[in-house]
Amino acid sequence: MDNINPWLEKIKPVIGPLNLVLVAALGFGLGRWSKIEEQREPVLIENSTTSDNVTTKSQGQVVGSKNGNKYHYPWCSGAQRIKEENKIWFTSVDEAKKAGYTPAANCPGL
Repeated sequence: MDNINPWLEKIKPVIGPLNLVLVAALGFGLGRWSKIEEQREPVLIENSTTSDNVTTKSQGQVVGSKNGNKYHYPWCSGAQRIKEENKIWFTSVDEAKKAGYTPAANCPGL
C-alpha cells in the first residue's frame, strides 16, 4: 500500500484538470454531432415527370432555374438559392445540356 501512495500523490494535481478537459471535449463533440444530424435534408423522390425527361415536382440529378441557363447539383449553394417555383429538375446532366443549360462554375464536380 505504501508503494501506491507516492505515485498517487504525484498524479493528483493532474487528475482534476484532465477530467475537465475530457468532459469539455466530450460535450463539444456531442454538440457538434447533434448539429450535423439536424442539417441533413431528407431525400424526396416522386415519379412526376413531363416530356423531355424534365421533372417539375420531384428531385432529379441536377437542377436549374427557369430564369437562368446554369444547372447545379441539388446540394450546391446556387441550387439552394433558386426559389422552389423557379426550379426545373433534370434526370441527368445530359438532359440539362440538351435543354441548353451549362454547368454552374461555383458547383464543385460539374
